[in-house]
Amino acid sequence: MRIRFTFFVLLLFCVANLSAQNIPTPKSHFGFDIGDDYMLANFTQTEAYFKKVADASDRVRLSSIGKTEYGREQPMMIVTAPSNFAKLDRYKEISQKLARAEMSREEAEQLIIEGKPVVWIDGGLHANEVVGPHQLIQTLYELASRNDAETMKILDEVIILLVHANPDGMEIMSDWYMRKEDPTKRDQNIPILYQKYVGHDNNRDFYMNNMSEAENMSRQQYIEWIPQIIYNHHQSGPAGTVVAGPPYRDPFNHVFDPLIITSLDAVGAAMINRLHQEDRPGYTRLGGSVFSTWWNGGLRTTPYYHNQIGILTEIIGNPTPSSVPLVPDRLIPNNANPFPITPRDWHFKTSIDYSVSLNYAILNHAVRSGDDLLRNIYIMGRRSIDRGNTDTWTMYPKNSQAIEAAYAKAQKAKKEDDEEEAYFGFRSGVPTQFYDSIYKDPSRRDPRGYILSADQPDFPTAIKFLNALIKSGIQVHQATSDFKVNGKSYPANSYIVKTAQAFRPHVIDMFEPQDHPNDFLYPGGPPIRPYDAAGWTLAFQMGSEIDRIYEDFSGPFKALPYGELQTPPSKALANGSGYLLDARNNNSFMAVNDLLKAKVKVYRTTTASNGMPAGSFYISGGKALLSKAATEYGVYPEPVAAMPKGAKEIKPSRIALYDYYGGSMPSGWVRWMMEQFHFDYQLLFAKEINEGGLNDKYDVILFIGPGIPGPNQGRYGRSLPKPEEVDSKYHHMLASFTKAESVPQLKSFLEKGGEIITVGSATDLAFHLGLPVNDALVELNEKGVSRPLSGEKYYIPGSVLEMHVDNSVPINYGMGDKAYIMFNRSPVFTLSPNATNQGVKPIAWFGEEAPLKSGWAWGQSYLKNGVTAFEAEIGKGKFYAFGPEITFRAQSHGTFKMLFNGLYK
Repeated sequence: MRIRFTFFVLLLFCVANLSAQNIPTPKSHFGFDIGDDYMLANFTQTEAYFKKVADASDRVRLSSIGKTEYGREQPMMIVTAPSNFAKLDRYKEISQKLARAEMSREEAEQLIIEGKPVVWIDGGLHANEVVGPHQLIQTLYELASRNDAETMKILDEVIILLVHANPDGMEIMSDWYMRKEDPTKRDQNIPILYQKYVGHDNNRDFYMNNMSEAENMSRQQYIEWIPQIIYNHHQSGPAGTVVAGPPYRDPFNHVFDPLIITSLDAVGAAMINRLHQEDRPGYTRLGGSVFSTWWNGGLRTTPYYHNQIGILTEIIGNPTPSSVPLVPDRLIPNNANPFPITPRDWHFKTSIDYSVSLNYAILNHAVRSGDDLLRNIYIMGRRSIDRGNTDTWTMYPKNSQAIEAAYAKAQKAKKEDDEEEAYFGFRSGVPTQFYDSIYKDPSRRDPRGYILSADQPDFPTAIKFLNALIKSGIQVHQATSDFKVNGKSYPANSYIVKTAQAFRPHVIDMFEPQDHPNDFLYPGGPPIRPYDAAGWTLAFQMGSEIDRIYEDFSGPFKALPYGELQTPPSKALANGSGYLLDARNNNSFMAVNDLLKAKVKVYRTTTASNGMPAGSFYISGGKALLSKAATEYGVYPEPVAAMPKGAKEIKPSRIALYDYYGGSMPSGWVRWMMEQFHFDYQLLFAKEINEGGLNDKYDVILFIGPGIPGPNQGRYGRSLPKPEEVDSKYHHMLASFTKAESVPQLKSFLEKGGEIITVGSATDLAFHLGLPVNDALVELNEKGVSRPLSGEKYYIPGSVLEMHVDNSVPINYGMGDKAYIMFNRSPVFTLSPNATNQGVKPIAWFGEEAPLKSGWAWGQSYLKNGVTAFEAEIGKGKFYAFGPEITFRAQSHGTFKMLFNGLYK
């Protein structure tokens, strides 16, 4: 018996090894080991390897989760034990049910026993961070080929999703790096963005999901698989470290369940402990890096708002060998850097090894704590539903400040009379009556739900807002008939979003203001910059009309299937000989552009008419296209008896959009916007500007964000390669924007009747043109020289503010009297006393009131009466300056019209 048993064990061992030997090694496919110096694989090669491994291994199933913006397939590999594939659909169903938490605790516990944790590991999102996609290749090979006890246990107990986050970028970056035969001269200075439109901003799109890749991944993360852990690989680690990872620094967002933060502690402990067990130094955490858990919108941060554990690591490493620099402060062991790394040479392979080890650490955590991962996502979801069904007060900083203010007011007289109280304060805390005065105040409650009425002027944009929520797995209801809530009537087809759902944190975050705490290095010191934005409330940015409901409510509401995107109601074109399109509806611009391309005459009104504001569009022909607008765009042409008096014909402008070598992300977002709204455009580079003759080719030039030198600078742009170093198709990009060459050509363009629209930092062009405007955010030093306000006095990172708007000027047609704006350290102006006489006038401004609506604004008083946008007459042309980010990441639909209005002549 013993001989037979031994033979059986040996046979199994040989079979296992034979199976492993059948998995192609990376070297056999690519011709080099993953991590070899000076070597990168491109996506074409990588995709072929994924297919080879999937064909050879019964542990791997390869699928496409959708197309990229350039049309490639975006791959996801499901990796698990062969026996688990038979029940794969069931494991997915369990993961969905536990995440949505629409069952009792008893039912959930039965699913936990039956289910398996799901772990997402991705790579390649930022294509210049080349460790990411290459560790994904190596990790796939390890999981498909290894038969050690650790790997086999992981495969038995975990469903692993390996996802390539940016196939297009890998192809662009790797091909560029490998193009030079001399490996020591290889570089990553690509001439274009590594994502078709937005480059690095592809990790700023995960609550909006504009880009195809983001939408593909969000569907898997929030609708299909809903993994309990999402691990997003990035680069690079802070100087003097190897890798930054969880747990992260404060602040964290106030809408999170506390289990999110403590779960990050647990996963982070598994990661750092594994590295330390393997004698791998250099892991930093907490205040050792800039990363926090405040912001929504990233591949690893949006999961927090869905009760998922989002993991980010930022690791050093590049195929071109580098070194760990000497940073003396990093050599001191502390809680942020418990195992410092000493200066040394560094090779790509070491980064790959670290990354695979970190992947295994997370997968082992899922093995050890699988039941808790499944249980916790259910508990967090159930708590969210319960909070949405009851009166709930989120613990915002503003509420604590209100308690302190109420207590201080009540104690003022006592403190003045009692020396000990004045010195020590209330040492045993504040009486609970002050807590009750705030946290039982009905006006401070979180809403139970939101209604988006179908009769609002720009209902298609409201639907786009809802679709952003739907892509993120939010449950949305639609009214099947007219209804009333709190005495207000709403029509059928209105939408309802209730907060009694598992992903309530994301709902609250998209509808309600963010209240970022005052975060300074020390009292009275400089501000600590948030990672990305401090406030972003999407409902504000998109400008939709939304009613908040604070009590339980019901009606003729049907729940829409998860993930089912919505379109505006289709209507037949009403009979008429002439029609008006509402200027308040952003999709009207789509319809108008279709009509203009078909040579149909279009006019704009100059006064309000038929209940529509000035700037609405009059058309008497093109009925087929008007019918398309009514059935597909949610634009319902209103029949009118005659053209409104004073209406002026418009024609499409020849549009140039400025860009530069390496690619501008803000410009790229606008490229995408223009295509969505059917505007034709041409990209314009400094070389063409400097050559002159702009009026012969263009009517309007757009400068969005960076690209213009600062007021005291003569040139903008990074160092450019020599023409012989790049393909001739990029030679038109090889010039810099300069004050000496470029500005005179733009001034000539304006004087001859051209139009220029600038947004954000591009408004610096106003100073180069000598316009009578000044920077409002400066002070005079002791020598009487102006300098920017210090951060101790004034600091506004990305936040939502409100400004006043002059909607009588054509560039602002269709806007209301006020507008929410995305303000990201944006310029603010004052006009010189003689500005009006020189043809310069404000078209948007801050008022006397504090403008902050969402985020963080320190020193708001400096904004009082500041000009946020102005127009200037220069010769026969017009110059427009918009300080705020009116096109911010293609999210701020509420201010898109400020750009679109300027694109006709």
